Amino acid sequence: MSYIRSAWYVAGWDTEIAQRAILERRLLDENVVMFRDEGGAPRAVSGVCPHRYASLAMGRLDNGVLHCAYHGLGFDGGGACVHNPFGAVPKTMRLKTYPVVERHSALWIWMGEADGADPAAIPDFAFNDPAASWVGKGYLNVKASYELEIENILDLSHIQFLHPTTLGSGEVANGTYEWKQDGEFIWSNRTVFGEVMVPELAQAMGVPVGEKADRWINVRWQAPSNLVIFAGAVPAGRPQAEGRETPTAHLFTPETATSSHYWFSIAFPRAMGPQGEELANREVEFLKVPFETDDLPMLEQQQCNLGGKTLRETSLGWLPGDAAGARARNMIYARIDAEAESAASAGDHMPASIGA
Repeated sequence: MSYIRSAWYVAGWDTEIAQRAILERRLLDENVVMFRDEGGAPRAVSGVCPHRYASLAMGRLDNGVLHCAYHGLGFDGGGACVHNPFGAVPKTMRLKTYPVVERHSALWIWMGEADGADPAAIPDFAFNDPAASWVGKGYLNVKASYELEIENILDLSHIQFLHPTTLGSGEVANGTYEWKQDGEFIWSNRTVFGEVMVPELAQAMGVPVGEKADRWINVRWQAPSNLVIFAGAVPAGRPQAEGRETPTAHLFTPETATSSHYWFSIAFPRAMGPQGEELANREVEFLKVPFETDDLPMLEQQQCNLGGKTLRETSLGWLPGDAAGARARNMIYARIDAEAESAASAGDHMPASIGA
């Protein structure tokens, strides 16, 4: 499967790699290991030793050097082999390195050419900054493509049917819906009127439990697969300005063509004090239930039913809520095609090798 490579993807939460620990992930069909150097900065390198293709995740980290468990070769965070227990360091053995930046409670990795990695292009998820917010964080590994995950979040009409006792209600289909493109962003905005939400949702949004409320659910997508839902509610009939908007991050990174990593979070201002921390921890556990018990099996069955095809290769039906997802996918495909064309053009202009 082809992917956008010149882009920032999430590789993990910042808390997933502790000092002297090794974290292994398969990202865009590549084995990657991450660790912190002696200064605490995150590093990401190929997870395969170039000597005999052993998994470096089976090794050990010592003073910022990653040692292969098979023959003891040691590699630093820059990918260079710096230790050989059998003699001179083999200069030709290097690991591929990946730019990685710790920001917004996450580890962001650049899977393309390193000289194109601009940290200023990391998507804005400032509401997840731990200095300003209590952040409840979760993770799921899903045996379905990231395309299906994007579609799932951009079209939340399904919450009435797939999540009737948690995230949805019988009023969803009666609400208003619009989508729009704003530069590099796709917005999918839904407002539901006069619904009675479950207590967990009502408490998260600061409206009285058991009373009718008007809820807005605005989804923002940015390529390749970084989404945020800005959701809030007010007592029915009141202006939105009186409500409390609670952002949730939905961050997908392809693992393989048919599986993906899913990091999700919910954030509350630290100004709320202990109540905000309690809400962040409680609400992220609440969200995990419908994600894990409803979305995950649905997406995995969809992936199975695709029979090895991607959505690009499949004829799909059409409902009004599908427009945002379709536009996002077309933007992804355009980026993939442009990268492929650029790579082919660069190959055409490479100087011919000179034989002996």
